[in-house]
Amino acid sequence: MARVCQITGKSTRVGNNVSHANNKTKRKFYPNLHTKRFFIPEENLWITLKVSSTALRTINKNGISAVLKKARAKGNVVF
Repeated sequence: MARVCQITGKSTRVGNNVSHANNKTKRKFYPNLHTKRFFIPEENLWITLKVSSTALRTINKNGISAVLKKARAKGNVVF
């Protein structure tokens, strides 16, 4: 599975390593992803999502149901 957050859609970004001599080589910046299980009480089921740390904070603040509803409307959730 790709390194993409299933809630926010964050994915790998590309940038440069810059040395002291100002030489530039390509590198990747990966999102801080975690595989986490969530219980959805309305549907009475467990789901496993690959989420970023910012998505975890959003879920803790707003609740999994509200976040999933918003992500489904945006088209990010893959389950």
